[in-house]
Amino acid sequence: MTKLVHSMIRVLNEAVSVQLYHDTFGLEVVDRLDFESFTLVYLALPTSTFELELTVNKNREKPCDIGDGYGHLAVVVDDLEEAHTTAAKANSISGDIVDFSSGGERVARFFYIKDPDGYQIEVIEKGGRFA
Repeated sequence: MTKLVHSMIRVLNEAVSVQLYHDTFGLEVVDRLDFESFTLVYLALPTSTFELELTVNKNREKPCDIGDGYGHLAVVVDDLEEAHTTAAKANSISGDIVDFSSGGERVARFFYIKDPDGYQIEVIEKGGRFA
């Protein structure tokens, strides 16, 4: 059996990133492994086994180049407007709420935020295929 367990992103400042993911999405640190040249920080919700792994490369002075291959992470929330307000209060760079439709049917309502290292996170309203 296959099970998705985590997604990893590289971050420059552990404290700033942990705070943003906590304040915006309620993620908590569930494990932290410190090595000579890097630190791994695992974040998760109490209701989920899927984790976000933050990799902090020590002695790095600028964020990693995300490049043109990275798309985004996605999370589902019950109340999109509340999540948008929460993201703004957490000082994340939030985009406008989009009502995305295809053939006259709603696919999703969502907005994107950008974390301190430039990664995009799509925040999707619960419903439809994201129920």
